[in-house]
Amino acid sequence: MASERLLSYSSEKMSKSDAIELTSERNVVDDGDAVKRMTVKELRAKLRSLGVPATGRKSDLVSALKSFLNREIDGKDHLAVEDGSLENNSKRKAKGLSSEGEGENISSLLEVSGRKRIQRTRTIVNQVPVEDSVAKVETTIAEPKKELSVKTSEVTEWSDTALRWITFSGRKSTWARSAEIVSADYRVDPAKNEVEPWTILAHKKPQKGWIPYNPRTMRPPPLTRDTNYVKLMSWNVNGLRALLKLEGFSALQIAQREDFDVLCLQETKLQASRRENIRMLPNPISTNSIISNLDVCVTKDALRAFGLNHNPEKDVEAIKESLLEGYENSFWTCSSAKLGYSGTAIISRIKPLSVKYGLGISDHDSEGRLVTVEFDSYYIINGYVPNAGDGLRRLSYRVTEWDPSLGSYIKDLEKSKPVILTGDLNCAHEEIDIYDPAGNKRSAGFTAEERQSFETNFLNRGFVDTFRKQHPGVVGYTYWGYRHNGRKTNKGWRLDYFLVSESIADNVHDSYILPDVTGSDHSPIGLILKL
Repeated sequence: MASERLLSYSSEKMSKSDAIELTSERNVVDDGDAVKRMTVKELRAKLRSLGVPATGRKSDLVSALKSFLNREIDGKDHLAVEDGSLENNSKRKAKGLSSEGEGENISSLLEVSGRKRIQRTRTIVNQVPVEDSVAKVETTIAEPKKELSVKTSEVTEWSDTALRWITFSGRKSTWARSAEIVSADYRVDPAKNEVEPWTILAHKKPQKGWIPYNPRTMRPPPLTRDTNYVKLMSWNVNGLRALLKLEGFSALQIAQREDFDVLCLQETKLQASRRENIRMLPNPISTNSIISNLDVCVTKDALRAFGLNHNPEKDVEAIKESLLEGYENSFWTCSSAKLGYSGTAIISRIKPLSVKYGLGISDHDSEGRLVTVEFDSYYIINGYVPNAGDGLRRLSYRVTEWDPSLGSYIKDLEKSKPVILTGDLNCAHEEIDIYDPAGNKRSAGFTAEERQSFETNFLNRGFVDTFRKQHPGVVGYTYWGYRHNGRKTNKGWRLDYFLVSESIADNVHDSYILPDVTGSDHSPIGLILKL
């Protein structure tokens, strides 16, 4: 929605005269009815004149205009930049990385799959909190020796020494990376651990040397600009429609903050198009000629391209319209066995060489649990592994059928190039990966059978748990149950993984968790892989 896309303006230059012009809009902001009386056409024109995306319904446009003007006119957080020209900071884009050779301006392209990165740069100045506050920061960049407008939202309990201004070049800054630079000045009060509960060691049976995961202090410095790498993110969203409707959630903000190349989603819970038409639809990218026994969430354009007139369920169409600009490639698979259940997707700014849905085994492919994309130097498999369920009713299926089939599938792919398996693998592998190991020995996700299967079919076959390799004695969870408000007390499980072929394990620069991102009972995880 338009209100969720305000951050896109934050990187554009704004002169002092622009700020004065915005001040003249105060009467419009103060008079809420005046904004509401504006027509959709007037709202769109005004938003476009301000450089704000003007898409969505009228309520979205009204909200976007009010929000933008309130922030710009606020005026309480201005910083005069007095000396020198600001060094540019890079922002990656990857438009049109396709075999058709689109995109004439080579300086705007970013080639990730084993090729040189070519980047345009810009400056980002981040405001970093000290003490125990957390804020999302947007910046508007001005010319040197002119006023720099800095807007903050969701800021609480700032101390007198709360602000640290930093300017640095290199790859696009993120909130976590900015915090790392001033981590020595950033103090967390354990008495207020509700702000960052993941920084408190929560475990019923902690071992000597275990420490809690803290992304502010445990993530490595950013890679240099001349290093080729790809940034992946994975997230069990527990229902994508519900997440996008959540007040305060912005997919765009997460994308700008994390600047990922590929996003893997699990448990989207979207509905598939009608089966009889999907079976007729050739996979336009995959080497498979026909998709059978599998329902794929496709768009109207995809159906129309193959002469099919049926309109798919509107879920994916609506979702795609509100998804991120710059991520032109998305691949969705949904459950046909049970509507609004399971489902996985891969959203990428890089066009893959091929795409495959499922394992190619009919017994496993009716629940939309797997999408595989192939790039120049690696495969990415996004998986949502079946849960053993209440009463462990699916335990046997999971450990004797699904896991062995998936293990064999990834080993077959590995014969041609390295494999990255990510997603909700529904297993806390070791006692360090679960808050209460003793109390969950017969709980789905921590049974001896599942843990052994995880080792046998993945780890013992040459795949490396990247987070555990990087953080051998760190307690870091990715899932907290809603039932007992587990996130607030950090009583969780680590169920989400990036497993990689042993041949590329040493190329992993960072395997991390984003516990501050809410909206689901899982948190996103990330992987930065040097190419």
